[in-house]
Amino acid sequence: MPAPRVIVVGGGLSGLSAAHTVYLNGGNVLLLDKNTFFGGNSTKATSGINGALTRAQVDLKIQDSVKQFYEDTLKSARDKARPDLIRVLTYQSASAVEWLQDVFNLDLTLVSRLGGHSFPRTHRGHDAKFPGMAITYALMQRLEQLVESDPERIQVIKKAKVLSLNKDGNKVTGVTYDFGGEKHSIDGVVVLATGGYAADFGEDSLLKKWRPDTFDLSSTNGAHATGDGHKMLMAIGANDIDMDKVQVHPTGLVDPKDPGSKWKFLAAEALRGEGGILLNNEGKRFCDDLGHRDYVSGKMWEEKEKGKWPIRLVLNSKASNVLDFHTRHYSGRGLMKKMTGEELAKDMGISAEELQKNFQTYNDTYEGKIKDPWGKKYYHNMPVNVDDTFHVAIMEPVLHFTMGGIEINDKAQVLNSEQKPFESLFACGELAGGVHGANRLGGSSLLGCVVYGRVAGASASQYLFQELTRGGITGAAQRLGQISLHIDPNQPGKVSVEWNTGADGSANATAGDDVTSRQAQRSAAPVMDGNKNQDPAKKKDHPEPADFKIPEKEFTLEEVAKHNKKDDLWIAVKGIVLDVTNWLDEHPGGPQALFSHMGRDASEEFEMLHDDEVIPKYAPDIVIGKVKGQEVTLQY
Repeated sequence: MPAPRVIVVGGGLSGLSAAHTVYLNGGNVLLLDKNTFFGGNSTKATSGINGALTRAQVDLKIQDSVKQFYEDTLKSARDKARPDLIRVLTYQSASAVEWLQDVFNLDLTLVSRLGGHSFPRTHRGHDAKFPGMAITYALMQRLEQLVESDPERIQVIKKAKVLSLNKDGNKVTGVTYDFGGEKHSIDGVVVLATGGYAADFGEDSLLKKWRPDTFDLSSTNGAHATGDGHKMLMAIGANDIDMDKVQVHPTGLVDPKDPGSKWKFLAAEALRGEGGILLNNEGKRFCDDLGHRDYVSGKMWEEKEKGKWPIRLVLNSKASNVLDFHTRHYSGRGLMKKMTGEELAKDMGISAEELQKNFQTYNDTYEGKIKDPWGKKYYHNMPVNVDDTFHVAIMEPVLHFTMGGIEINDKAQVLNSEQKPFESLFACGELAGGVHGANRLGGSSLLGCVVYGRVAGASASQYLFQELTRGGITGAAQRLGQISLHIDPNQPGKVSVEWNTGADGSANATAGDDVTSRQAQRSAAPVMDGNKNQDPAKKKDHPEPADFKIPEKEFTLEEVAKHNKKDDLWIAVKGIVLDVTNWLDEHPGGPQALFSHMGRDASEEFEMLHDDEVIPKYAPDIVIGKVKGQEVTLQY
C-alpha cells in the first residue's frame, strides 16, 4: 500500500497554505502544479488581505470587530450568502493574517479601507511590493527551503497537469496526471486548489455556459485559470453552485498601445481606497468610487451607453505619494501617465476651469457642504484641485474573479449530490464556491486562500491521521505501534510522524516510497528536493544560484532595442540581457507583463517586483550576455 500523504493540486496561495499546514501538522505532502512556476493568480493581488481585530488594527486604534466584518461580508454576498462559510472566513481572518506574520515573517501592518468595508481592515506591508506577490512568494520560498531541508516529507512536481480524480465509491483515492505526454496515477488524500475560471475561453468554457455575456471581456487572470478543478469535480458528481456569479472588476488598466488585448492588468482597489476617483470623458464623477465592484462596473457601463467613455482613474499628488509603488509600477508599464491638471483637462477636451468646477463640487461633498449624489461616505487625501499633478489611467471593466465554484462545507470537504462529504477530498481557494456569495469584497481573495487553505490542510491532516490510527491507509502491517512521533524543540507545535515499512522497522515510508509513486516521479521530473544523487526522481528543477554564470558576450542598449517584437523580444535587467522570446508562456505574470518592456531596460520595474535570485534560480537559460558599458548589478 502507498505511504500516507496529502496530495495538494495547485501552487497558488491556497494550495501553498494547505501544503504548509499539512507539513506543520506533521503530515507528508506532494504538491502538483501544471505550470512552471507557483503563484497562480495570487501573485497578482494588488490591494492586500483582510483581517478583523488583528494586532495591526489594535495598534492603529481601528475600532473594527469580527462581527462587523461578518456583517459586511453578508451584505456583500447578498442573496447567495452562506453564513457557515462566511463565519469561518471572517472569524478566522485575524489568525490567518497573524499566521502569515508569525510563521513567514511578513510585514502586514499597513491597513487601509476598501469598498464595502465599514472599517480599514485590508493589510499590506510597508515594503511597497504588491501584497499578493509578497505573501505568495514568502510561502513559495519557505516551501523550497523545506524541500531542500526535509525532502522525505515534502516534494513538488511542476508541469504536472492533473487530469482526473481516482475514486472508489464515495472515497477519492488519488489523482491521475499528465507529465510530458505520459499519464501517471498516484495515491493519497487530495486537496484541490486549482483556482477559478475567469480565463476559461476554450471550447468547453464555463464562462460561455454560465455567463456568455462576459465571454468577450478581457481578463486580469493568468491563462491557466480555466476551471480545471471544477470540471474534474463535476465529473465525479460534486455540486456546482453560484456558477453565474462572475465578478467583473471595474478598474482594468487599458494599454494605449494595445487597447483591445484580451489580457489586462488590474488597477488595485487600493488606488480608490486612498482617494483615486473615476471620471467620465466630461471630467465628472458618476458613482460612489468605493461602492461594491458590481455596482461600480454597472455605473461604468451606463456611462458607455451615454457615450461618455473613456473612463479615467485620477489620483492627486497626495494619493499618488501614498501609493508611490503602484503609480511607478503602472507608469513603468506605460499604463498610467503623470500629468498636470491643465494637461488632464486638455486630454479630456474640456477647460481647466470646468475641471476645477467639478473638483470643487467633489470637495464640497467632502466638507459636508452638499450631499454627495451617490452617497459616498469615506474620503481620503483630499482636497482635489486642478493646480496639482495627477497620475491618470484609462479604465474598463474586466473579468476578475469567480465566486461560483464547487460546494464545500465549513471543513473544506467537497459535498456530493446527497449533500454528504466525499471521503478524503477537500477544496479551497477560488475553486470553492459559496464563500463570497454573489459578490466578493476587495481584500478577501487572499484571505479566502489563506483561511480555507489552512482549513483544508487541517482537515486533510486530521483525516490522514484518523485513517492511520484505524489502519485504513497502511493496513495491519503498519500498526500504530510502528509509528514514531518526533517533537522538534526548535519548532514549538511541530510534531513529525514517521511510519516503518520494512520487517526490521528500519525503512521510513514517505511520499514516493511506493512503486507507483517511484515510477511517476522517475518519469515526471522535475521534482524539487534536496537529494543530490542521480535518480531522476531526485533531480532538482533549478540550478544552484552559485553555479549561475553570465555569458561574456556584450550588447548595446541600441542592439537590445531592435528586438522589440512579440516573436523577437529582448529585455535588459541590471546589466544583463535576457532573450525572453521563447519564454513568454513560462513567465508567471504572463506574456503581457513582458510585452510592456520589449526592447528596453526594465531594471527599475524588475526591482519593484522581484528578488535578484529569481533569474539564476528559475530562468538562467534566457540570459544571453551583458549590457555594454554597464556594470552588472544582479546579485547572485
